[in-house]
Amino acid sequence: MVSFTPSSPLIPTLTLLLSLPILYFFLAPHFLPPRQISISLPDELDDLSLFHKAIAMDAANFSRRPTHLPAAKSHLSAALRRPKIAFLFLTNSPLHFAPLWERFFSMSRSSTTISTSTPTQNSEILAYVNLRRAPLLATAMLDDPANAYFAVISQHCIPLHSFNYFYNFLFDLGRLSRDLEFSSYIEILDDEPTLWDRYNARGKNVMVPEVQFDEFRVGSQFFVLTRKHALMVIKDRKLWRKFKLPCLNVDSCYPEEHYFPTMLSMQDPNGCSHYTLTRVNWTDSVNGHPHTYHPPEVSAELIYTLRESNSSYSYMFARKFSPDCLNPLMEIADSVIFKD
Repeated sequence: MVSFTPSSPLIPTLTLLLSLPILYFFLAPHFLPPRQISISLPDELDDLSLFHKAIAMDAANFSRRPTHLPAAKSHLSAALRRPKIAFLFLTNSPLHFAPLWERFFSMSRSSTTISTSTPTQNSEILAYVNLRRAPLLATAMLDDPANAYFAVISQHCIPLHSFNYFYNFLFDLGRLSRDLEFSSYIEILDDEPTLWDRYNARGKNVMVPEVQFDEFRVGSQFFVLTRKHALMVIKDRKLWRKFKLPCLNVDSCYPEEHYFPTMLSMQDPNGCSHYTLTRVNWTDSVNGHPHTYHPPEVSAELIYTLRESNSSYSYMFARKFSPDCLNPLMEIADSVIFKD
């Protein structure tokens, strides 16, 4: 047995050892390597090559585009291709709601393109296993020049309306801007309480001069962009160089919730609705994650409630749903969800 006395050298040593976990907790963020966006150099070079191809193709097609606008209910020449919507599924797991999305797309497959990389078990719906949106946009642009809108959604999302309802909403000529262009539907917020912390997540004043604090925006990472705005994203290098910098404050650093709203707000604020079309329930979020719906909650009343929004139009998608919600959702698919 060791005897401790006030003069024993073991006491300060033991005190120091006991204090190490506390010191680590407070000091680690200052001396450990900051979190990086995990994009390897080969992947980044592949992305740049992809971007250049999409930009070149878009430029080549520009001179061949009609001067008049495509309508959802087209009265144009039969030779003019009907505009399409590219659905980009961001997923790190199987697409559990594939049967529901199949039912959604079956109403009008000729107007739909699903950009792909890794197939799910059902070959009719393919989804990206990728959490970087810009490469998805570039791939979808290359897939088909007729892709006029790009809808980014997750494996936890479900549709709240039929495909035709969504298609007619997007291509409603009554929604054209003053410049006779369709809008992008992306959340752009400038009054969030955590805005200052998020702006400085990579270090104080790191974002200047490219992004001043009064230009910084946040918003949902799920959006529906026009081809014009998708092209802006893949052309940009200047702002992304700032947003991909290492994060010092990981709790306030969400690059893709910051970059897209900020970039589009700076380049074309009037061309965006500033609202997302994807409903999320944040009322009882846990650790930064929104409420997850489970089978007992699935009902016609829930679908009707999720459609409601504060803007002049309905929500088109909703998240987050657990995989075991598939069966109860399929039971009300035709009678509720797709009955528009």
